[in-house]
Order: sequence, then C-alpha cells, then structure tokens
Amino acid sequence: MRLGTMLAEPAGPDALGALADQIRAASADGFTSAWISNIFGLEALTSLAVAGREVPGIELGTAVVPTYPRHPAVLAQQALTADLALGGRLTLGIGLSHQIVIQDMYGYSFDAPARHMREYLAVLLPLLSGDPVAFDGSTVHAHIGLSTPRSARKIPVLLAALAPRMLRLAGEQADGTVLWMTGPATVRDYIVPSITAAAAAAGRPSPRVVCMLPVCVTDDPVRARADADKAMAIYGQLPSYRAMLDKEGAAGPGDVAIVGHEDAVTAQIRALADYGVTDFVAAEYAREPEGSRSRALLRALAPEFG
Repeated sequence: MRLGTMLAEPAGPDALGALADQIRAASADGFTSAWISNIFGLEALTSLAVAGREVPGIELGTAVVPTYPRHPAVLAQQALTADLALGGRLTLGIGLSHQIVIQDMYGYSFDAPARHMREYLAVLLPLLSGDPVAFDGSTVHAHIGLSTPRSARKIPVLLAALAPRMLRLAGEQADGTVLWMTGPATVRDYIVPSITAAAAAAGRPSPRVVCMLPVCVTDDPVRARADADKAMAIYGQLPSYRAMLDKEGAAGPGDVAIVGHEDAVTAQIRALADYGVTDFVAAEYAREPEGSRSRALLRALAPEFG
C-alpha cells in the first residue's frame, strides 16, 4: 500500500502558488501521491498542470472530475495536456458526481448514470490511448480523433465507484476505483471483493483501490469525530455516500474517520493495507496542534508505505 494526501483547496489570487507549496510539502514529507477535488473552486486538471509542474516525482491525481459537464473528447484532450505538463504523472479520477449537482445545478438528466459512465468510457479510454472513436450511444456521441501530444505512458483512469454496477465497470474497464466516505469494513467485505472479481473476470490486472478517509491524531477521539461530523455533514446526506455509511453501520462521517492517538491511527492505516487497499490517501482535517501532530505521524509512516 502506498500513502498519499488530499490537497486542501486554497483561495485567493495566489491559490495556485499555495497549491504548489502543498504539493512541494507532500513530496518532501514522503507521500507518493497528492490528490485534488474538483467541486466549485479551482479546476483540478488545470491546477495540477500549473502547480504540479514545479514539483517533480510525486504522482498527482484528480478525485474526482465530474463527467457530465465535459464531453469525453474534451476531457481526454485536457487530461493528455495536463499529463504532458506533468511529465507523465497524472492519474485521472472521474465520477458521476451527484443528482443535486448534475441535475439541479447543471440541468443535465441524471436518469441513467451507470449507462452514461459506460458510454463515456467507450469514448474516453480509446482517445487517451491514441485511437479515434466512432460511437453513438444513448447518452454520449463521438466521431473524433485527437492529435494532442502525449507523454510516453497511458494515463491511469480511476472511477469513483461505490454501487455494484459502477464497481463492476471499474474492474472491467478502468484501472481501479477512488473512494470517499467508505469505511474499513465496507472496503474489506464489499469494495475490494467486488472490483477484484470484476477485473479477474475481464482478464485485467488487479485494480487499484484508492481509499480516502479523514485523519486526525488526537487524544480526544470523541471530539475529533464530532468535528468531522460537523465539517463534512453534507457527505452524510448525499445518497451514494449515505449508502456506504449505512453499509458500514456509521451514523455519520465521523464514524469512518481515522482518529485516535498515534498507535491507534497507525493500526487503522495498516489494517487498510491488509484489507486490499493499494493507496491510502489521508484527508487531514484537524485543528492545531493536532494538525501538525497528524502530519508528523503520516510523515513518519511514509517510508513504510513507499
């Protein structure tokens, strides 16, 4: 298992400089990867191409780019360009997002999300590999080839896959899954077996399972879990994450957070490796001085999970 970190989204006119500082710190602290979300602030691929170019070596990933607002050919072109800027270090995490965003905010139909993703991949994956596409589906159409310059390797594609059909699709066609708000028991008993079986049935390599969870090293785990519940309350309400929390038997985000003193947090992270997680990505959320304490532990663990 490798150890990564979730980048906090900076604000202000020097946001890209602040992001570069975060990536630089992550690399210096020994993390093998750093990941950025794509919600309503910085656009993820542009940000990584600009800020990540200044920091060599570390893998940089999106967690995740919503598919509906971008035609797959446009996303392929943008991802290839960003990967070129990064010297072949991009991992493209994509996802459906949520009905409240896609339908209520953007105005797209969210009636057949799994079909949309399957058709989206039918266009995206060949274009990322350098092949032209002629495809007519019910949600996606494309007759196009790209001449975008590319790095020497194929960009890995991960799906934000939680439901059975999405996990099967991730195993059959993508390079793995990137998770959020999915607790350890659910990863062990549901996510890893489902996606691994799908990949094996399709004759594909074992998939990556990128597990992202909140982390706080603290002597007051009850308060730390309450802080997570408050700061991340929205994730307990969105249907896809709510389903994972229910499967875990978790009342809210705080119940799946990795919290406790150093030994307790270390044991929880090591357990994820035993459960089949290939990449653990820490979403650090603690207030000071617990924030520095959390980073210090993760820095100490980085050589173990290199």
